[in-house]
Amino acid sequence: MRPVAAAQECAAGSAHLDIMHVNVATQHWLRYQHGGRTAFGTLDGDTVTRYEGDMFAAPVPTQETVALDAVTILPPTEPTKMIGLWNNFAALGAKLGLAVPEDPLYFIKGSNAFIATGETIRQPRFYDGRVVFEAELGIVIGKRCSGADETEAAAAIFGYTCVNDVTAFDVLNKDASFAQWTRAKSFDTFGVFGPVVATGLDPGTLTIRAVLNDEERQNYPASDMIVKPVRLVSLISRDMTLMPGDVIACGTSIGAGKMKPGSTIEIAIDGIGTLHNHFE
Repeated sequence: MRPVAAAQECAAGSAHLDIMHVNVATQHWLRYQHGGRTAFGTLDGDTVTRYEGDMFAAPVPTQETVALDAVTILPPTEPTKMIGLWNNFAALGAKLGLAVPEDPLYFIKGSNAFIATGETIRQPRFYDGRVVFEAELGIVIGKRCSGADETEAAAAIFGYTCVNDVTAFDVLNKDASFAQWTRAKSFDTFGVFGPVVATGLDPGTLTIRAVLNDEERQNYPASDMIVKPVRLVSLISRDMTLMPGDVIACGTSIGAGKMKPGSTIEIAIDGIGTLHNHFE
């Protein structure tokens, strides 16, 4: 199923998440609400199996299953922070004439920004400028990670998710004396990720796509990443402790652009699924 078709099906009432070409070793973890409680589990087709315990530390499956279309999907983890990369894809850096950075260049999104697939991205009440989508691969941390070498960093990666790194573009350089990355990136609803966390994937084989109002706007390989996921986790963990559930958005490539109110935006990564949201 194409991502556009998935969004149309969702609009018709189905909660199918359009997970494509899944490796048999891959699991898809999600958080959800059902029957008045918040739970987590794995997704197989359109069936969710509830787990107990800690998603990141030997969770235990229960006998309880529920249809996907009977639950409300939540962001798949509860991050203490989302870290977003700038200038981490060679094609975009070359287009913009940017030098390869000596260290990862990143910002942090506030936890107030996080929303799930199916929720609405909203134009900030006190801002009427451009709002930009950016399709990105997200690394999900599964264990506390501080000052890690690359072996430790690899062990700290739980899986991968889709991210829409939404930006109030006109805020970024509004003040000539100070680039406002945190403000531009952290408006409510601007930290979109999900629909699941997929484990068992090789990130170097993945392709990230963005579809705006049925038109493909981004389609680029994760292999073009300048600093690869394991190295990213290692280097960032030298600056700050990464906690279970934290997300590192790996940066974007060519094609990110403006959304107009009333738009539908989809971020699709083969093997993970499709993150679909409306912008109002």
